[in-house]
Amino acid sequence: MTKLGLVRHGSTAWNKERRAQGSSNIPLDQDGIRDAELLAKRIKSEGWDVIYSSDLLRAKQTAEIVARNLNVSEVFLDSRLQEVNGGQIEGTTEPERIEKWGENWRELDLGIESKEMVLQRALSFIEEVSEKHPAQNVLVVSHGAYIRHLLGELVKDLKMEDHLENTSVSTVKVREGLWECELYNCTKHLGAK
Repeated sequence: MTKLGLVRHGSTAWNKERRAQGSSNIPLDQDGIRDAELLAKRIKSEGWDVIYSSDLLRAKQTAEIVARNLNVSEVFLDSRLQEVNGGQIEGTTEPERIEKWGENWRELDLGIESKEMVLQRALSFIEEVSEKHPAQNVLVVSHGAYIRHLLGELVKDLKMEDHLENTSVSTVKVREGLWECELYNCTKHLGAK
């Protein structure tokens, strides 16, 4: 039985400014680095066998901090774990989008990657990892919208909050072909700040 730990990357300057990041390659800020270290301490004894990460810098940095603390020698980078591509909205805030494209900007074709395209690459990744790592605990460092799309697809009845917190952990296991969510959007390690 494969267990997946889905971790959202640590915080960035753009997170704080509420800018759409998408596939933009933004580094962690100081809070993001500190929170990734707190996350690593929290999960150190949980027995994670392997770590995969989006190849975008903010996720890669988070995964490397965790790997170092867990004594995992390698982080496997996979572009299928990248955040939903934001097209023309990347780098903008909500007020900037409204000013540029109007209140109904979500209805326009601004080059934002579709949910179907995200799920196609996400499910391909999950299938491959499940085959490669049967009965192992696989930690996956990715991005908020990506993880929400994936969880919504794997666990149909999961009640999800609007926002996944930075460095949050969600865990799912597959039993008899069905995915079950054991933990969702957990940030108990941040209470130790």
